[in-house]
Amino acid sequence: MSLPVVILAGGLATRLRPITEKIPKSLVDVAGEPFICRQLKYLQAQGIKKVTLCVGYLGEMIEAIVGSGSQFGVEVTYSPDGPILLGTGGAIKQALPLLSEHFFVLYGDSFLPIDFSKVESAFKASGRLALMTILKNADRWDKSNVTYLNNELVEYNKESPSLDMNYIDYGLGVLSASLFHSYEEGMSFDLSEIYNSLSIKSELKGYPVTQRFYEIGSHAGLKEAENFFITKGQEI
Repeated sequence: MSLPVVILAGGLATRLRPITEKIPKSLVDVAGEPFICRQLKYLQAQGIKKVTLCVGYLGEMIEAIVGSGSQFGVEVTYSPDGPILLGTGGAIKQALPLLSEHFFVLYGDSFLPIDFSKVESAFKASGRLALMTILKNADRWDKSNVTYLNNELVEYNKESPSLDMNYIDYGLGVLSASLFHSYEEGMSFDLSEIYNSLSIKSELKGYPVTQRFYEIGSHAGLKEAENFFITKGQEI
């Protein structure tokens, strides 16, 4: 495993209030442990060695708990948004000096039962600038936003999903640093802009998965994630 992981953990987590009025989403207790701790332990078990946390809202609290990452067996660095919320794309742009030419992107509220090494291999074999893991969704967990036909990702559109879209962004991607070079430093933008543009130009590799994801972005999602860890995943 050679690619580092950047975790997007800077959101305001308004859907989880009142829990997140005093703590960031990454520190929400999930079955007895802060979620970020579960994520980092899982990444270490996957062979990941370097993690960069893009932090914003109450990010200093995350750093106080996680520190250098040594307790989890990974090297953790931090890229704070600063006074302006940069959005998912802007946050990655700002973190580029801490990353390599290619890197995993993981949402800070997602737990994904997936083999990272297979995703990395698929990206390298694809010759594309980026890869997106996708799940056949049919609007089950959220609005489907991906058209995937004949083993090709035809279009990703988060803002205006069409009725024929039946897959969803699973929450793990692989990106190339060069995709961010045209954006100005300190500019706020969403990662979905890059994904959409790449998909239209056939530069976004789709990687279908079959096992559902777990997220703590909502109270309902948090409850499901807790049940998962209590019943199946305490060893994870």
